[in-house]
Amino acid sequence: MVFYRKYRPQTIKELDSEQVRETLYSVLSGSLAHAFLFTGPKGLGKTSAARIVAKAINCQRIRLQTTDYRLRPENKKSSRQSTVDGKLTQEPCNKCDQCVSITNGTNLDVLEIDAASNRGIDEIRDLREKIRLAPARARKKVYIIDEVHMLTQEAFNALLKTLEEPPSHAVFILCTTEPHKVPETIISRCLHVAFPLASKEDLLRSFRRIVTGEKLKIQNETLDHIAQLSLGSFRDGAKILEEMASVANRKKITKEL
Repeated sequence: MVFYRKYRPQTIKELDSEQVRETLYSVLSGSLAHAFLFTGPKGLGKTSAARIVAKAINCQRIRLQTTDYRLRPENKKSSRQSTVDGKLTQEPCNKCDQCVSITNGTNLDVLEIDAASNRGIDEIRDLREKIRLAPARARKKVYIIDEVHMLTQEAFNALLKTLEEPPSHAVFILCTTEPHKVPETIISRCLHVAFPLASKEDLLRSFRRIVTGEKLKIQNETLDHIAQLSLGSFRDGAKILEEMASVANRKKITKEL
């Protein structure tokens, strides 16, 4: 899985799903929601997108341009701002201390929780206690809860209390492959971002970034074949491409491999 991790998107622009890019550009060009729900099958980049949102929220270069998360019309467009349908949106710079520490997983104010192994009420109670404290250095505390559907009912009830009266300095990003297992009371308090199965065009976009970065020799026909085998998963596609590249051993990659 080296390719998938090595070429993990670091900005909204690098996300390979056109639908997700457009949704996040729209979301981040307005006032900031206190809770997001990212839903979709495995291998579509939900966790990667969550980290990108965390960086966009806390990027120090963006923060210097405005005291409000909403971009003001009078702000001069910079290289860190993109234009989509005439609206300014925010992209993390990936150079400031906040962006770098979030990318490296060392930011004290951005916490990732695997609900599959931290699913009980005690873990959520501990989270509720910590969330009361102001961020150490970041603008917002961001809690990314992966596989949130794995929480117990008691844990969901405790989480709901926090979502009902969230601290102004906190943002939640809940990720799940099984949204039907998440209580409606939780869903209704989140801004929903759906991650659809990747189209062939989106998969090829992802593959070409890897092919360019690794300087692979590969036929377009082979990339089409890998896209078909991927069944809409960026992660599976990258894994197949990596396996074929390993077998080819720097020779031209063909689908016969």
